[in-house]
Amino acid sequence: MKKWLIAASLGLAMAASAQAADKIAIVNMANLFQQVAQKTGVSKTLENEFKGRASELQRMESDLQGKMQQLQRDGSTMKASARTSMEKDLMAKREAFSSKAQAFEQDRARRSNEERGKLVTRIQSAVKKVADDQSLDLVLDANTVAYNSSDVKDITADVLKQVK
Repeated sequence: MKKWLIAASLGLAMAASAQAADKIAIVNMANLFQQVAQKTGVSKTLENEFKGRASELQRMESDLQGKMQQLQRDGSTMKASARTSMEKDLMAKREAFSSKAQAFEQDRARRSNEERGKLVTRIQSAVKKVADDQSLDLVLDANTVAYNSSDVKDITADVLKQVK
């Protein structure tokens, strides 16, 4: 009798887990993020947005390097006052360049994070819509799952269609 109860309990547990597996799906978020970012052209948008500032920084850097080379080349033959003046000018330009480069990197990182956040929001809402449409209880990121059987449904393609 005891063995029969254990067998019945085990059978019910297996049936419940099999039924629960039907309501679990996985989605490859990294793959989705990459594909959606390529399709929406986020990288190109950010590149175009910061192109002017990047070229200005490159110009400043090459000018700074040229002046540093000139100081190294001609510094020993210059008058002390001219050399000191050139060194001060060089230090001021280096500080201005560093300040602009730091501001550029911060602005670019901020905008990149904004765009990344928009993409994540779009993907999450698409995952929710697909999960609701397919009556799924749980959707896991495929990259965070250590193991999944072939019974678990992958909804990555469905979500990608929904995001478009």
